[in-house]
Parts: sequence; structure tokens; C-alpha cells
Amino acid sequence: MLILSKFLIMNLFIREVKNKKDLKTFIYLPEKIHKDQPGWVHPLYGDDFHFFDRDKNKSFQSSEVVLLLAWEGSKAVGRIMGIINTRYNELRGEKNARFCFLECYNDFIIAQTLIQSVEAWALSKEMTHLIGPLGFSDKEPQGMLTEGFEQEVVIATNYNFPWLPDFLHVLGFSKEVELVSYLLPVENPSSARMSAIAERALAGNNFQLLNFSSRKELRPWVVPIFRLINEAYVNIYGFVALEEYEMQAYARRYLPILDPRFVKVVLDAEGKLAAFVVSMPEISAGIRKARGRIMPFGWYHILKAGKKTTLLTLLLGGIADRHRGKGLDAILSASLLNSARQAGLTAIDSHLILETNRLMRAECERHHGVLHKRYRVFGKELKE
Repeated sequence: MLILSKFLIMNLFIREVKNKKDLKTFIYLPEKIHKDQPGWVHPLYGDDFHFFDRDKNKSFQSSEVVLLLAWEGSKAVGRIMGIINTRYNELRGEKNARFCFLECYNDFIIAQTLIQSVEAWALSKEMTHLIGPLGFSDKEPQGMLTEGFEQEVVIATNYNFPWLPDFLHVLGFSKEVELVSYLLPVENPSSARMSAIAERALAGNNFQLLNFSSRKELRPWVVPIFRLINEAYVNIYGFVALEEYEMQAYARRYLPILDPRFVKVVLDAEGKLAAFVVSMPEISAGIRKARGRIMPFGWYHILKAGKKTTLLTLLLGGIADRHRGKGLDAILSASLLNSARQAGLTAIDSHLILETNRLMRAECERHHGVLHKRYRVFGKELKE
């Protein structure tokens, strides 16, 4: 395998992560780079050590992966992850490599060396296109922030320096896809109309809305939700259908931090899952205060942030194809807004929506949402 340990520019060199010490450096490097950036939010480091572990994260089984660190002497100054999702490429007939988790100090040469190292690795694997930031699937944070740097960072999204997208443009990258995020008020003039539509949809189609008050009640529905995701997300950019083991893994990972009040499920007349929405009170302020460490007291800061926040973040939502156009979006929205009001929340972050998803964007704008962030996935043709 071609690896880039010899890639040398002046005092800068690239080395592949091969041991636990280097992996620890890779994981903790961003908090050193962003230490003076108040908007940045630490990852949950327990999750990171699991995610980057080839033995624990089974996504490595369907992908070729390289983790690289940039060094100036004995100081780590940048990092990047390269991914070739072989399963996705085979399904889509593509020869794409991906980059993600790009971090570096404000030095174009560092960014250039990291990107060119991944390009060389991808070419050695006979790939023809490099895209990113994009991980194993769309379930990881994707896209680079290009607008809305002053807005609050929410969970499961990237936050980068404003100069980093400019570096990519200089390196020959252009827009692959754009993603947008809206900020919606909980109280708005559309609420009464939406509630009326929801009531008619529930009565006219024999739908059943499930509200949850405990994780125990929610647990049986987590895997069915992921099965519906496989159906509803099939045409979404970057999506790969989840295997059963991945559904179980996501269930174990996310159930402990979900607030059951903000997960809604709708069943059809046959008792089958027809639609769902998953959201949670924003906890990023608590993660920042905990510096990404759950122990010994980080859990307290995160729990407190979830209780103090006034922002609800949408994470996932989907409607079964057979039930589209039957008012299920109104049922979910009306119930979610009602729970948000009861909890004293005042605003909702839509999370990431593809720029081309006109229906979802129109729905946000119908509910007086304001576009407040843009993210970009970049792409570049690879040449020898």
C-alpha cells in the first residue's frame, strides 16, 4: 500500500496513524487548534475513541481507511481521514474517495500537504474523484461551514475556521453539494393551521401517534426507525443503507442521550411504522463546558445544558413512501411543537437539509424559518 510517510515539505511531514499514541494525538489535536475559538464544540471523546477504533467500528469493514497526521518536527499541526466506501461505490457505480475530520492551523501549506496526501492515497487505489468533508455515511457530520459562523453550533455538525473553505478552493475543489440549516420559531402563526391538518390526518387515516415519557418505552422503536430510514433515505446524497448490526450500534450509542419527549412515532392502521421524527434539546454548551469528557463531572454539565437550553435540534425524520401526502408531516410537527412549548423551548434548528430538497425547505419557510447556516461538500477530479 502506498503511504505518505515520505511526503515532506520543508520541516513538514505526514505520517500514518499506526499506534494508540498517534491515535490519541489524532483525536485530541482539534482542541489544541481551536483553543481560542469560542464557537467550537469538543467531540464526546468516548465516542471518538470508539469511532476511530478499527476493531470496534464495523464501518471499517466495508471501507478502506487511512488516518494521517501532519508534523512539524515533534509537533502535530494537522490531521485528515481518507475513506473509500467500497459498498457505496459499488452500489452507485462510482470511484469516489472521501476526506473528513480535516483540521490544521492557519497555514495553507499544512492543508495542502494533508489534502495532497489523501489525493495520492486515493489515486493509488484507482479512485477518480475526491469529495468531502464526508464520513462513512451521511450519519456523521458532513460538509464544511461556509456561512453562519456566528450562529450556535449544534450537535452532529461541523464547525471550522472561515479560511478553510478558501484553502480548498485554491486547491482546486468546487461545490459538490450544498446543505442548509434553518432556525424556526416554536411559536408562529402557522401552528393552528398545522394542528387542524394533523387532527384531520389522524382521524381520516386511522393513524396512531406515539408519545414517549421514558427511554424504556422508546427502546423497541429505535431499530424500526432505522429500518424506515433505509427506505426513506435511499435517494439522499451520501446515504448507504444500514446493516442490522449498524442499527443496533446506533441504538446503543444514541438511546442514552435522547430525550423521549422529543421523539415522535406514527403508526398506520396495521400497526406498522409510518413516520417518525427524532430531535433533542441542544446540549452543545454542556459538551463545551465538559470539554468533551463525560467523567468525572462532564455528564452533569451536559445534563444541565439540556435542561437550560431554549433550542431544539432536529436530527432525523422520515415518512414511509406508501404514506406520503397524507398529512403525516403535520402530525409530527404539531406534536413536536407542542412538546417544545411545554418544555419552554423557543426555537428549532432544522439541522442539515440538502439545498435541492425543495419540499423540506418550503416546509421550513412556511413555518417562518430563517436560513442561518450553509455547509458545503467539496469535490475534485483526481489526476495522476
